[in-house]
Amino acid sequence: MSARHETGTAITTHRVLILGGGYAGMSAAIQLSARVKRREDVQVTLVNAQERFTERMRLHMTATGQQLAELSIPSLLEGTGAQFVRGWVTAVDADARTVRIDDDRVLHYDTLVYGLGSVADTTAVPGVDDHAYTLDGPQDAELLADRLARLGSGTVVVAGSGLTGVESAAEIAERHPELDVVLLGRDEPGAAMNPKARTYLQSALDHLGVEVRSGVEVVKALPGSVALAGGGSIAADVVLWTSGTRVSPLAAAAGLAVDERGRIVTDTALRSVSHPDVYAIGDAAAIRQGYGVMHGTCQSGMPTGVHAAVSIIRTLKGKRPKPFRFGYYHTPVSLGRHDAVVQFTRPDDSPRRIHLTGRMAVRYKETVTASPWPTFGRMKRMPASGAFWPHGGRFTRVTEGAE
Repeated sequence: MSARHETGTAITTHRVLILGGGYAGMSAAIQLSARVKRREDVQVTLVNAQERFTERMRLHMTATGQQLAELSIPSLLEGTGAQFVRGWVTAVDADARTVRIDDDRVLHYDTLVYGLGSVADTTAVPGVDDHAYTLDGPQDAELLADRLARLGSGTVVVAGSGLTGVESAAEIAERHPELDVVLLGRDEPGAAMNPKARTYLQSALDHLGVEVRSGVEVVKALPGSVALAGGGSIAADVVLWTSGTRVSPLAAAAGLAVDERGRIVTDTALRSVSHPDVYAIGDAAAIRQGYGVMHGTCQSGMPTGVHAAVSIIRTLKGKRPKPFRFGYYHTPVSLGRHDAVVQFTRPDDSPRRIHLTGRMAVRYKETVTASPWPTFGRMKRMPASGAFWPHGGRFTRVTEGAE
């Protein structure tokens, strides 16, 4: 711990370093700083590569030339007492409790919150890294938007039939009707939804002119085409890769215990099982619940950040952190700007019978998509005894509670 002196009295400062300013990292930073802003013995620092907050849930809109609001991380942190450091994390030394930024600056910590997230896995299939676009950030999405605007005619292949692929294919087809959009994947779109919701989603894609090819696997990306398993290929003027994600190798290189995908393995309180002074949140963490290991979404990422912040406060007070418990609530999917489907789920993410479609689903989806930024503002104004996180578009207040 660091120490500083005021009027002759030594004050020991506990340094909390948060890596990553995504949905999970921002939730941790604002929740924690709001609760300790009157304390002089805790310093919160957030590290992120860009000052702009990336709305990953809206990047398919950026990819079709739509302008999103400029959301500034330093502006949101104003008044919280948290420090912001812009830079790329290039190394973590979990034993020395240091983090290297841009290879030329070293930050020390007493508690680390690791929330570096995930990116599209462009390494598993040959040629993808060279010949495909991704939606890993605004710059990537803007590059794709520029390419689509200049294309005029041709075929866009969206590889990956998960939610990102579905939303991207629908958005491109709606905004660029002059282009042929082909959605490829091992599973049919909406495979995890109930039959009625899945049928609605597939009908919407058909209405937009999206050609869906399920049960196929891309084995190589080439200049102008993608090769499929079992032979054959599809011509492609543009390839958007949404099939699978990977996390940074920094955690494994630091000696933290990770799973087969490189995610930090946590205990029930979201602490690293090998280094309890490290909390892992969001996509970077392998968090086990009763139904299995959580998959990364904004819906689950923000509560992990909140829980890490509350746990750190409890630890600083000499209390034991409580176990993290999370259940899924919904799966909202946009189908262009004028249509959507929302599948409500059980806590284990299996589909319920209830779902929304059409304009009602659009309004619901837009409310949920916009909720993180207002939620961060609410966190800044909350009393020191409580915490807020969104749950299915609602805001739940969570008090620290007794041991």
